Amino acid sequence: MSEERVATFGLQVISVNGIFYDDKAEEIILPCDDGELAVLAGHEEMILALSDGIIKIKKPGGEWIVGVVSLGSVQVANNRCIVIVNTVERPEDIDERRAQEAYEYAKEHLLQKQSIKEFKKSQAGLARALTRLSAVSKYKD
Repeated sequence: MSEERVATFGLQVISVNGIFYDDKAEEIILPCDDGELAVLAGHEEMILALSDGIIKIKKPGGEWIVGVVSLGSVQVANNRCIVIVNTVERPEDIDERRAQEAYEYAKEHLLQKQSIKEFKKSQAGLARALTRLSAVSKYKD
């Protein structure tokens, strides 16, 4: 029996805190404003904005890695994918108590009178806290 060979592409996931992933991958699923985007080997070239959310990386061999990302962008070209985000963390590294506190803080601030800029910042903080709490409950071992 011959072993089936799955196509891969080069993937880098980078944040201000360092490199989260730098290797070959079979697939990455990315959060976008209007849903999720999957990138496979040979994907067309593009540059796209990313939303706060969950990324899922399928390593060669089938193992999945999950990360919680904040805003960023992705560039796909020449069978390589580069993801640059403000922050990325594994669900098991998230402090659930701190995420809950951030959620409560952002929720309170949304109820207060704010400038449009402050309101948008509070909305972003609430979205990030919700994403982190969701990831902890869904993916934490």
